[in-house]
Amino acid sequence: MAKKKAASKRKADSNQENGSHLRLHAEQQFAAELEALAEIDERQRPPGWKLSPWAVKLYLLGGTLENGFEVTPKYVGRPRLMEIAIATLATDRALLLYGVPGTAKSWVSEHLAAAISGQSTLLIQGTAGTDESALRYGWNYARLLAEGPARDALVESPMMVAMESGSIARVEELTRIPSETQDTLITILSEKSLPVPELNTEVQAVKGFNVIATANNRDKGVNELSSALMRRFNTVVLPVPDRLDDEISIVSQRASQLGRALELPAEIPALQEIQRVVTIFRELRSGMTEDGKTKLKSPSGTLSTAEAISVVSNGMAMSAFYGDGELKADDLMSSLIGAVVKDPVQDQIVWQEYLQTVVKERDDWKDLYRASRDFSG
Repeated sequence: MAKKKAASKRKADSNQENGSHLRLHAEQQFAAELEALAEIDERQRPPGWKLSPWAVKLYLLGGTLENGFEVTPKYVGRPRLMEIAIATLATDRALLLYGVPGTAKSWVSEHLAAAISGQSTLLIQGTAGTDESALRYGWNYARLLAEGPARDALVESPMMVAMESGSIARVEELTRIPSETQDTLITILSEKSLPVPELNTEVQAVKGFNVIATANNRDKGVNELSSALMRRFNTVVLPVPDRLDDEISIVSQRASQLGRALELPAEIPALQEIQRVVTIFRELRSGMTEDGKTKLKSPSGTLSTAEAISVVSNGMAMSAFYGDGELKADDLMSSLIGAVVKDPVQDQIVWQEYLQTVVKERDDWKDLYRASRDFSG
């Protein structure tokens, strides 16, 4: 009990200290949980890890500790996927989290790094403009001109810092990085070293170092990974939640967290409203109603769980500032249509057909249908 109270106090102190920040890193937001797990974790830890694989899994999936301390779930889905991901990072293979947009790849990546290394900020954001210096190192050109090539003139990348400190480096949207830049990772992942030829030296990775990369297959302009680079990764595909209840739980939890973080003066969304949003997304995504009786056309967008969270969060803001604080159909509709209708022609047809054949026919969805008519009118 004393340990639980101490952890709760640490969490309250941390929240007060970071109360002005818009978004906290995982290791800050869940510091009390990480500390509570570290205190009871007596299992073997891989070299350089802050927690054992058992504790990392418990941190991700949630549960109750022996002292009664509650660990909130960070990932709702198949436990086996998290076991594979964690076990991979304990080997010399890097981890690639793959899937359609909005399946919590970045979220899982951040929490894995926080639990294993105690920090999730060694991040490289992949874009079409990402060059080798983002993965290797750069130079402070003022010092380079004044002093010549020297270690003090070198600007370390997050990858280099991770190698030197034995931490997890994160690479977001790996397939958006140009292919020639991607291949910079081959030497790092295979040799566990980063050559610095200008200084005739190299940086060798300390135990605990590894890489988590994320990628999706829906972006335009995707740069496929070379077979040489793919061999250095163990790929874990994160799917869209299989069960309706799982997806509702994810959306409810994250929308509530965002509402508190943004200090929205709105009530916690009713499960009924969240269920309707999630049901709409799942039916349009699969091209079939939940009861399997009606076939539907699917829109061009992904309609991911992350987008459902955004729809509910935006609805909370609408209800807080322009309503009575209680989430209603009118508050959801603008964001809902915006999520579904990406193509103003084809997606609009899909949405109108769905309204007429599904929403209009459901007795407890009449308010959604009226809200859609009011919005379009």
